[in-house]
Amino acid sequence: MALEVTQILLNAQSPDGSVRKLAEENLKKFQEQFLPSFLLSLAHELANNDKPAESRKLAGLILKNSLDAKEAHRKSELVQAWVSLDPGLKSQIKASLLQTLSSLVADARHTSAQVIAKVAGIELPRGEWPDLVGTLLANMGGPQVEQPSHLKQATLETLGYVCEEVSADVLAQDQVNSILTAVVQGMNTLESNNDVRLAATEALYNALDFAQSNFENDMERDYIMRVVCEATLSPDVRVRQAAFECLVCIASTYYEKLVPYMQDIFTIASKAVREDEEPVALQAIEFWSSICDEEIEIQEEYGSGFTGDSEVPYFQFIKQALPALVPLLLETLTKQEEDQDQDEGAWNLSMAGGTCLGLVARTVGDEIVPLVMPYVQENISKQDWRCREAATYAFGSILEGPSLEQLTPLVNIALNFMLNAVKDENNHVKDTTAWTLSRIFEFLHGPNVDNPVITPANLPVILGVLLGSIKDVPNVVEKVCGAIYFLAQGYEDSGGSSSPLSPFFQGIVHALLLTADREDAGDSRLRASAYETLNEVVRCSTEDTATIVMQLVPVIMQKLGQTLEMQIVSSDDREKQSELQALLCGVLQVIIQKLGASESTKYGMLQYSDQMMGLFLRVFACRSATVHEEAMLAIGALAYATGAEFGKYMNEFYRFLEMGLQNFEEYQVCAITVGVVGDICRALDDKILPFCDGIMTQLLKDLSSNQLHRSVKPPIFSCFGDIALAIGEHFEKYLMYAMPMLQSAAELSAQTANQDDEMTDYNNQLRNGIFEAYSGIFQGFKNTKPELMIPFANHILQFIESVYQDKDRDDTVSKAAVGVMGDLADTLGTNSSVLFRNSAFYKDFLDECSSSDDQQLKETADWARATIDHILSG
Repeated sequence: MALEVTQILLNAQSPDGSVRKLAEENLKKFQEQFLPSFLLSLAHELANNDKPAESRKLAGLILKNSLDAKEAHRKSELVQAWVSLDPGLKSQIKASLLQTLSSLVADARHTSAQVIAKVAGIELPRGEWPDLVGTLLANMGGPQVEQPSHLKQATLETLGYVCEEVSADVLAQDQVNSILTAVVQGMNTLESNNDVRLAATEALYNALDFAQSNFENDMERDYIMRVVCEATLSPDVRVRQAAFECLVCIASTYYEKLVPYMQDIFTIASKAVREDEEPVALQAIEFWSSICDEEIEIQEEYGSGFTGDSEVPYFQFIKQALPALVPLLLETLTKQEEDQDQDEGAWNLSMAGGTCLGLVARTVGDEIVPLVMPYVQENISKQDWRCREAATYAFGSILEGPSLEQLTPLVNIALNFMLNAVKDENNHVKDTTAWTLSRIFEFLHGPNVDNPVITPANLPVILGVLLGSIKDVPNVVEKVCGAIYFLAQGYEDSGGSSSPLSPFFQGIVHALLLTADREDAGDSRLRASAYETLNEVVRCSTEDTATIVMQLVPVIMQKLGQTLEMQIVSSDDREKQSELQALLCGVLQVIIQKLGASESTKYGMLQYSDQMMGLFLRVFACRSATVHEEAMLAIGALAYATGAEFGKYMNEFYRFLEMGLQNFEEYQVCAITVGVVGDICRALDDKILPFCDGIMTQLLKDLSSNQLHRSVKPPIFSCFGDIALAIGEHFEKYLMYAMPMLQSAAELSAQTANQDDEMTDYNNQLRNGIFEAYSGIFQGFKNTKPELMIPFANHILQFIESVYQDKDRDDTVSKAAVGVMGDLADTLGTNSSVLFRNSAFYKDFLDECSSSDDQQLKETADWARATIDHILSG
């Protein structure tokens, strides 16, 4: 039965903190102890037109949050709670929700639409609530029945949310047809109410995924496209914007169907960019960006060998539109906002135009250069800062895509000009110039560039300008740091013990440290940018600057120590402390990796390892997720560098390791900790044995948990392999727990083949993790107790066969699979010969891998074949 909840809902919104807290506690108690009555009471509150708007809105919001959550495990619990409710009670709740759609209160209608969609998301895939779509469509009226506009608006909004909530295969095609008919009628120019047209246009956006078969039908597609294009001309700016959003979605979903409509779309999109209000113009530009994305993806996937009869639809829309599209985009570049360089989240016409121009350059390559360069030359020196900034932005935007042959001569001419422009009187121009320099260094500098634009002659000049500009305002300096970052990266593989950057190394490091310490380093991500650049400069350094890198260790440790003494009064102080600790741990990680990689520097760095470890352990005590991640990564690097010596830290570190493995909430922390367990296994070998019971217990708990994000599970399986490899025969005690987990994961992996791209990627990660586990376990037992793996060999071979049958596997998985096949033969010897003799697939799999272009895959397959042949001939 429903209870009176109005007052408690109003109290939960009271300005008085104590009243509000009490009301929130009572609501929570009510929900936990009497869920059915709680939900029904909220639904009645939402549906009751005599109740205050505030209580109705909150009732709907709580109802929605009782059905859905971001965390997968919580969502699963809420869904199960709803499914378990009495069917009669659910019917009452659903009736109240549908009734609310006719309310005159807009907030109540809107909230009810959202809740109906959440219920539909649970019930429709289960074959429940079969009359929902029919009931909603009846609200739209017909030739004989004219329904109120507010009911039609709320119904269309609901249909849109339902389409957003359920996957395309849940609704029958006749239901999809009926929904699309209602939606398209609501968008029609005959519909006089703009709120209805808006709701219909937004609903179509969500329904487009369902319209596959409708887009295959010429007449239906023509009609949908005509209505969308007409909606872009609506007198209501909201409808125009929503209509262009539909076109953006159509561009990416139905690219291959666009040919008949492109001329009209180009006309209306160009008019919108030039004349319409900014929200509409932005979406019109986004349409072209979407077309670029599609055509770039086609080129990347299929290369450039397209013929007229190619099966892949590739219409080169951007190439055809180029002569008109590029001038249109260039026009937008002078429509900057005065303070956009200060606002990190700024997005306006000039930024959208420049971004699209960059995508066009990637799509058509060299052909864009002659269309953009006259604009650059004409505007780069004008008095008006808008023209100078626009010309610089245009030049920077086309540096990725065209060939080096086209760009190098232009950049050689422009470089000195750009270096001078970093000192321009206008901040916008300086900001964009520094960004353009970073693009030049990213794309036209490095060991793979035949004619690099940076030479021994101009390098001192370039660094003089960059280091001279590093005292500028934060947003400019953040871009200067980016330029130094790519400058350093270009020398990464320069070879030898020295780099052209070496003579300037100390000055760069000093400047970046000063920048990170600036009072205003919190603005424009400046502090983070300075430390990220320092990391790259260190990472790409050479032997001749190792002593300077070594001198950095005590400097960074001192800074990290100072963060532990910071006065923490407010949440801002805590945030600043966390950010600093994360950045400084990150710098130490890079230094450890750099110095630890060479025998000549490793010993000197290890003199500091006790102090570093002490600092990392103190940082853990601050308990912040980001700090946890960075400190954990730094400890992983230290373990790798120190090897067996790391054992002396384990007693003190172990409790933090365990905390990391238990951190379900911040699953990235858990994943990183799992990786660090692997690092420690490689460092300590069997000296990790005393800690293995605790680690394996926690890893098995993690795998059994439905609260832990699925992305952590593949690394856990890999970690089984690391542990087995480290402790060898001692892994026997864990076999009875680990193998059933691996087997059930392997079976799950076989069942989830042929899913969407995201699931395919995850499945490949999962299989890779399983194979890494098997490989480590086989190798761990090889010399002492190989017979322990005989009972599992048949299942493992069957799993490899199921992976072979799946054409969605990637090369990494193939390599891991044939590697395990070789490990199985190598470890079990003649005990596995019967299995291979009875197996028809393995030769085909090895043949396929041996003919791969991937050298590592080829070598692994050849090794596996030789190993199997050896045991079969024995």
